[in-house]
Amino acid sequence: MSVTPRSTPVTTYAAAGVDIEAGDRAVELMKAHVARATRPEVLGGLGGFAGLFDASKLAGYTRPLLAASTDGVGTKVALAQAMDRHDTIGRDLVGMVVDDLAVCGAEPLFMTDYICVGKTVPERIAAIVKGIADGCVDAGCALVGGETAEHPGLLGPEEYDVAGAATGVVEADRLLGPERVAAGDAVIAMASSGLHSNGYSLVRHVLLEKAGWKLDREVPEFGRTLGEELLEPTRIYALDCLALARTAEIHTFAHVTGGGLAANLARVVPDHLTARLDRGTWTPHPVFGVVGGAGKVAREELEKTLNMGVGMVAVVPRESVDVVLSALDDRDVEAWVLGDVVEREDARTPGAVLSGDHPAG
Repeated sequence: MSVTPRSTPVTTYAAAGVDIEAGDRAVELMKAHVARATRPEVLGGLGGFAGLFDASKLAGYTRPLLAASTDGVGTKVALAQAMDRHDTIGRDLVGMVVDDLAVCGAEPLFMTDYICVGKTVPERIAAIVKGIADGCVDAGCALVGGETAEHPGLLGPEEYDVAGAATGVVEADRLLGPERVAAGDAVIAMASSGLHSNGYSLVRHVLLEKAGWKLDREVPEFGRTLGEELLEPTRIYALDCLALARTAEIHTFAHVTGGGLAANLARVVPDHLTARLDRGTWTPHPVFGVVGGAGKVAREELEKTLNMGVGMVAVVPRESVDVVLSALDDRDVEAWVLGDVVEREDARTPGAVLSGDHPAG
């Protein structure tokens, strides 16, 4: 009696969890979004091994300095996944990257992204790229390429993470930074759109885990649901900062991200100076009070974790204040004088100090 051998199933990449056809479909869906986020210097299109940018643009500079920045969005992506809304998280990514370039006065030129997924869902990836393209348009930079990687077993089918890198350029003699800052300078705050993209591990722990709030909960202080508030995209200041640098004398900017207002401003203040900041000059958005109240989070902890309503800071000579405030008003950026720069009293004084109390909001 003969026995017919049992056939062995053919092993494929798809059986291992990687769907190449779905990846190709995602590329087709994102093409129109990428095409919007371009500049005249970009050569070629989507699909090449590398993005090309015509560097002859730099020939007009006397001494061009290239600036580079890379970042991610952090655990804010967990909220996008929980709400199944993916078209704003890319804007957060762009803001976190290009606004670091703007701090030194660099114009963002081009950006690349990296999207890592547990399972390729073409429509979801296209939505993420749409947000990135929207952010690049707002920042005036080109999206010249990226990578989508499918990592089954490392991430769940609904999970993903995003990261990006950008390159900018600034003329050497227009480079902004601590060496320009002087005693007597004014510190001007630019309002944030909310939490932006840092501190979400604390926010999620407080509101979702400890307080047990649901993302569809209507919150009167916000005038919308909790999830809608938490997904509010990061404001992108790059073009505003560049416009200010063309309009008035600017000594430096500080992008307020992880570490909060004081710590990030201290990074651009020389060792012999300190920035005095007055809490009485603004009322933080309600989301910061809600996080503090719901989690019994001390003010000091909030201020070193969240932006507290200030997303970008400009340090300018006193005579530039009126011009800067007027220019920001013309660009619909809420701004105010936050404090000033003085000689540091001793080595133990921090580079930036907050004092006073916020007005009742």
